[in-house]
Amino acid sequence: MRIHLTSVFVDDQDKALRFYTDVLGFVKKTEVPLGADRWLTVVSPEDPDGTELLLEPSGHPAVKPYRDALAKDGIPATAFAVDDVHAEYDRLRGLGVRFTQEPTEMGPVTIAVLDDTCGNLIQIVHQADQA
Repeated sequence: MRIHLTSVFVDDQDKALRFYTDVLGFVKKTEVPLGADRWLTVVSPEDPDGTELLLEPSGHPAVKPYRDALAKDGIPATAFAVDDVHAEYDRLRGLGVRFTQEPTEMGPVTIAVLDDTCGNLIQIVHQADQA
């Protein structure tokens, strides 16, 4: 068993697609019209057949209180692995991305948390190889 698909709720699918592709560097994999919304997924260019991230419309009434509570408490909606949190932090800051947590080392793990401009906090993480 493996993870095939995960999702983040987004306020605006077009804005989210621009952020997740143009800023974060993912690539669009699937776009299927579904009425006013779309089944819209992105993947890592390093693993185009890997786990897909669904940019899911946030229209369900449970989404706003859920996301507001997570954001208020500083809890990321999901996490993305990077090779170097400090370098990615610098690159994304240069592109105007707002971080709510600067790179922080926690033993073998380094994390930072950014605002995806679409209603979510996203953690970037690197775990050092353990011998």
